Amino acid sequence: MSEGDERTLLVASPHEGLLTHIARDLQSERELNIGEMPFRVADLSELDPDVGEPGTSGTIETGTGLLVRIPPWRHDEYGIEDHGGNTATYWRPEHTMEPLRNQLESNLDKKHGLFLPDYLSGPSDIDGDLFSGYELIKTFAIPVTVTQGERRTLVLSKWRFDYTVRDDDHRRHLNLALDTGLGERNSLGFGFVNITDKTEVTEPTQEANGADT
Repeated sequence: MSEGDERTLLVASPHEGLLTHIARDLQSERELNIGEMPFRVADLSELDPDVGEPGTSGTIETGTGLLVRIPPWRHDEYGIEDHGGNTATYWRPEHTMEPLRNQLESNLDKKHGLFLPDYLSGPSDIDGDLFSGYELIKTFAIPVTVTQGERRTLVLSKWRFDYTVRDDDHRRHLNLALDTGLGERNSLGFGFVNITDKTEVTEPTQEANGADT
């Protein structure tokens, strides 16, 4: 990046109050520092992404790398070679789709329990997959400072997910993923997702049929 470049910063959270606080702070103090890079906030706008009503189809794409780890107690279930120890395994394409789908659902279940009322059904409480299609764009590894003084190399993946909203529960789960991100370490910026395509359900039109008398 060079001085004078323009960028769009998206902030996602299930806590509307937190987003309001951030917006008010940026309105009063227009300088925003990311690391050692100072930016000036030119404009603020509110976004309310929604996957759409039941029947709507679309595509959700990961804007940042997706971090999915398979816990050691599930290695045998998925036929993953265990090299000893009690460490989780980063998902890779050779592990197949089943562990990825299961871990994404389990992780979103936890977020559903944290941010939504107990009486609402979570992702694992209903039939059907979260997504109807999975297209892997790439996998890659990057070094990341996970906590102060601790640096790790994380294996990430980028995806396009197809969906068709089945019902209100499914819609709520997909919208939760838009707010919280998918997979792990969302607070570090991983698992951020965006709607890249959406076809809204349309009401059928009725044609009037005339009859000769």
